[in-house]
Amino acid sequence: MSDSEDTASDRTPTGPLLLLGDSLTEAGPWEEAFPDRQVINAGRTGDTTADVAARIDEVVTAKPSTVVVMAGTNESRRATVEQVVRGLEDILFQLRHELPDAHLLVCSVLPRERERADWIREVNIHVRQFAPTVKADFVDLWPSFAEEDGELRADLTTDRLHLTDAGYDAWVEQLRGVVG
Repeated sequence: MSDSEDTASDRTPTGPLLLLGDSLTEAGPWEEAFPDRQVINAGRTGDTTADVAARIDEVVTAKPSTVVVMAGTNESRRATVEQVVRGLEDILFQLRHELPDAHLLVCSVLPRERERADWIREVNIHVRQFAPTVKADFVDLWPSFAEEDGELRADLTTDRLHLTDAGYDAWVEQLRGVVG
């Protein structure tokens, strides 16, 4: 076997692709989007970063080779930027500690109403800076999802929070380029 074949086989995922988050994750068409992978949808309606962190043991038990994290939007009305950033950092730290060989991806918090744009941008800046410290890739969804004023694009949502099929198509497109 050549060196290039060894390298290629080392990158072949052996465990499932696990998507971890709130209702945005839960409603995603992940099995159809990644038909060549075993997919575990660990999205839960209403989850905050603390709720997601409390479920890390379930994630570890599944032995995923890739984990995609999307959390924080449910806290945009009641938590500070610092609280959400710490929550996301805790999730990523725990995942890296418990799954040292997994490919970790953390998606930016999606835009919502323009009134929350600055809050969400600030969370995303901090998470983008933290991700490399735990060898996680940051997937910046903001450019594909936000209007110039920071509002979630109207063609991707019906309620300025939840995604339409077009919204999920845009998210899947972003993930296809980085999911192992």
